[in-house]
Amino acid sequence: MERRDFLKAVLTTSAAFCLTKTAGADNRTNKYNVLFIAVDDLRPELGCFGANYAHTPNIDRLASNGVRFTNHFVQVATCGASRYSLLTGRSPSNSGVTTGNSAFYKGDSAISPEPLDGAQSMPELFRRNGYHTVCIGKISHAPEGQVFSYDGRGTGEAEVPHAWDELATPVGEWKHGWGAFFAYEGGKHREDGKGNKDVMEFKADKDEDLPDGLLANAAVDKLKELKKKDKPFFMGVGFYKPHLPFVATQKDWQAVSQIDVPLAEHQQKPDSAHWHSSNEFYKYDAPFQKDRPLALKDQLKAKRAYLACVRYTDRQIGKVLNALDEQGLTDNTIVVLWGDHGWHLGDSQIWGKHTPLERALRSPLLIRVPGMKSAGKACDALVETLDIYPTLVDLCSPAIRRTEHPLDGKNLRPLLNDPQSDIRHAAISYWRSAVSVRTKTHRLVVDKTKTPSNVELYDIRKSPDPLHNLASEKPELVDKLLRYTGKD
Repeated sequence: MERRDFLKAVLTTSAAFCLTKTAGADNRTNKYNVLFIAVDDLRPELGCFGANYAHTPNIDRLASNGVRFTNHFVQVATCGASRYSLLTGRSPSNSGVTTGNSAFYKGDSAISPEPLDGAQSMPELFRRNGYHTVCIGKISHAPEGQVFSYDGRGTGEAEVPHAWDELATPVGEWKHGWGAFFAYEGGKHREDGKGNKDVMEFKADKDEDLPDGLLANAAVDKLKELKKKDKPFFMGVGFYKPHLPFVATQKDWQAVSQIDVPLAEHQQKPDSAHWHSSNEFYKYDAPFQKDRPLALKDQLKAKRAYLACVRYTDRQIGKVLNALDEQGLTDNTIVVLWGDHGWHLGDSQIWGKHTPLERALRSPLLIRVPGMKSAGKACDALVETLDIYPTLVDLCSPAIRRTEHPLDGKNLRPLLNDPQSDIRHAAISYWRSAVSVRTKTHRLVVDKTKTPSNVELYDIRKSPDPLHNLASEKPELVDKLLRYTGKD
């Protein structure tokens, strides 16, 4: 069986979500606004996830008023494909999108430029229900939500057609979205043809000297406008950092440069078919990068640089949450904070994402619903990015629920009501030809092109890193988990 045919045939752990109202729910429609915050390359290395050295007071505050999902896994460990699953609600087993960043507008998975009978994306569904939809920053793949290449050239067409009333991303002195995404202070960026490829820079004085500061200010101003509209809103705010290059303000580096942070627990290169040489990281310039693996002191510097960016982004998130409070919108707005995938920060000698392993697939997910009784609780149940779309539909109760494709995720409302409950036995993720199955105790990774190959099984209770492949020792467990991939 060819890979694409196989992926179409794969059975995920949940049936397609049926867009019907939850029994017992009231009949009001458009019950809540939605503020959806996406953060690029964000690991669950945050204060509210137990990392007391990470300065994340604003994300922690959101967690104290919502539910934090400690076992949330993305569908694909890369930006575009992960966001495609989020916005369309489609599993890679049905869409075939297991890699790449152009799925929204290229190939069989492309969103039609013509309106179809059913909504093709989450914001489109909300827009059809009378929501005013706003995109600020990186919610799909392109930072402006428009089809442009890294050098700023392109058609400018909407990456997600019919989704947004406003594409409101400020680009400042960087001229275009990708320039802002790969920005350095002073209008410089990685793609400007001037050789700007430093892996880190901490020169900016003010938050607004960098693009994420502009994004936060734009979101604050937009909330003031939305407050005056006689209709609900769905606003996506997508922050760029801590994505490479590691760029934040001077004060963020000064605050982080001397703190004690742990190095990667497992320094050795794993015996895994999915280890890679961290090309995304090493394409940037740094004096220490000629050494591979990095010396411990240089690993420490790189990790602190990442955490400085997290600190900077957390402050921008705080501005948006504060504005929600100041405009009196908190009591009727659902807030979701989502990391588009995880990131290996030197773990197993990997710097980056692009693996079907635990570090690249696990990311933060926080959901706050007005009046929720479980505020401040942690939920350890296995959940997927696919679950966000059907959950927001159920919570907001829009009248129009027709989607062009069935939604493949599960409704998280039972977990929001009772964080100690469960909704699935396994979370399924993909990377290229690999399928990755995560239970509460193990992770199975297997290449599924024609026949299973490169079978790897890890006990997650012992380590999130791929230390000891148990596949040959536990064939019965391998066979059991293979069934989740659609072929035993």
